[in-house]
Amino acid sequence: MSNLSESPGERFSAALHTSARLWRLALDKRLKHLGIGQSGWMTIAMIAKSGEPMSQRALADLVGVEGPSMVSMLDRLERDGFVVRAPSAQDRRVKLVQLTDAGSTVYAEVINEATTFRADLLAGVDPAALAAATTLLETLRKRIEDAL
Repeated sequence: MSNLSESPGERFSAALHTSARLWRLALDKRLKHLGIGQSGWMTIAMIAKSGEPMSQRALADLVGVEGPSMVSMLDRLERDGFVVRAPSAQDRRVKLVQLTDAGSTVYAEVINEATTFRADLLAGVDPAALAAATTLLETLRKRIEDAL
């Protein structure tokens, strides 16, 4: 619920944070049948989108978790047959993660559900408003990345 005394910037940041959190929660609810939580399917999606094996550190950064949390997540995903880890040819201390066929199947389900969810959610939204919002968010992302 917004407070009318908040500045437009405060209202925007609150709406952005809440909408992003609710978007992930709603999608997670739709993916509950996979038997893995949000961190699991997000990790699988990041690996799939990379198109090549990724280091555990790079995955942790993309998913937004600490290294030990990613190791625990990958232990579970590996145990369940969704990923495999192998030492890097360049640095044997670095473990590279890639999807198995079962992981690719899960990713296909995630993409299918996410596409349907997004289409349902954005149905009837003015295309110009969507384009403007997208441009704004991409601009903010770039400014944040540049500031880091």
